[in-house]
Amino acid sequence: MKNIKIVKAITILALMCACNMGKGPERETILIEEVKETSNWKTDLEAKLKLYGHRNWIVIADAAYPQQSNPAVETITINASQLETVEYVSELISKSIHVDANIFVDKEMTFVPEKNAKGITDYRNNLFSILEGKPVKTIMHEDIIRELDASAKLFNVLILKTNLAIPYTSVFFQLECGYWNSDSENELREAMNNN
Repeated sequence: MKNIKIVKAITILALMCACNMGKGPERETILIEEVKETSNWKTDLEAKLKLYGHRNWIVIADAAYPQQSNPAVETITINASQLETVEYVSELISKSIHVDANIFVDKEMTFVPEKNAKGITDYRNNLFSILEGKPVKTIMHEDIIRELDASAKLFNVLILKTNLAIPYTSVFFQLECGYWNSDSENELREAMNNN
């Protein structure tokens, strides 16, 4: 964590110096490309997942997903495909002992025709293949956003923004406790009410 802060501080300092060097935009472009290459979203995600727990969210977003003004919502643009990112996040959560996830996809995605969004058919097939056997819920986009916004009033949300340009393709992971599920909680509450 300390190393990440040091790298960020050095990067900001380097960019500030590059802007003042008078060598034009070429130098700034080189530094920005170097920063992108050294940024490792997977390492950042692994560190965040260790901090995250029940009620945090991880969203793998398409290119048009907006940056939100809520400070609890962090958006990171990444240089990875949407499907690669979904697969990585899903596997990382599966390997975790402290969290599991409810997965939400937009109901609208099912109805988007190939003629209006080239690649949607392959995307849908590949996405559901990656998420096979996982608890995927298909819900209207606005309903998912409403739920995410309500959670962000108290809990952090991480958005990994990809360059995918197909509508209604964001995938939402709502984290849950990995060692205590809702059935166990209901049994506990029932036992407490019966005493």
